[in-house]
Amino acid sequence: MNLFFDKTKMIEPENALKDNAAHTYHLCQHDIFKTALNYQSEQHEVIYFAMGCYWGAERLFWQTKGVSNTAVGFAGGITAYPTYEQTCTGKTGHTETVKVTFNPQIVSVNELLTIFWENHDPSQGMRQGNDIGTVYRSAIFCNNQQLKLALASQQSFAKKLKDIGHAQITTEIETDFIFYFAQPEHQQYLAKLPDGYCALRGIFK
Repeated sequence: MNLFFDKTKMIEPENALKDNAAHTYHLCQHDIFKTALNYQSEQHEVIYFAMGCYWGAERLFWQTKGVSNTAVGFAGGITAYPTYEQTCTGKTGHTETVKVTFNPQIVSVNELLTIFWENHDPSQGMRQGNDIGTVYRSAIFCNNQQLKLALASQQSFAKKLKDIGHAQITTEIETDFIFYFAQPEHQQYLAKLPDGYCALRGIFK
């Protein structure tokens, strides 16, 4: 056992925690929309954002007009079906992630990307504010059609940061990923506990 494991360093696959058994958290009911967490109509799309602690990030998106479903979970790592407690150790390789289901006729991918960039600091590497570790790194997980828009928005926002003398963006943008739902008690956490922890802060705020 490595007693001096650095949570700001990505875990090597051979050292990651072992996979867990599959679960059915995706069938839980959304506290706001009253649908299953994995509900999606044919007219809707999905994109995934990691921007620090997922509690505040999820609330930000469920309050966005045109978003029809949200869920918190984990992506970008190694361990299958990780728990929140396991992910917090940094030994799964995952980052806290929000699944955002939306109606593109009401809110566009570009509008969601703007919300993402403007509501956290995408230049902090393996942390977000006082939340430190790979589990809090900034990332966008998207499909191949969304990738071009995500890369263009990153370039545009990077210029804005450069203009104010800010550090370079460290956000990962990936199309090859698996999203795992977090435990039910973490879903819509700030609807259950409105005064709960939320560290969401934008660079321009």
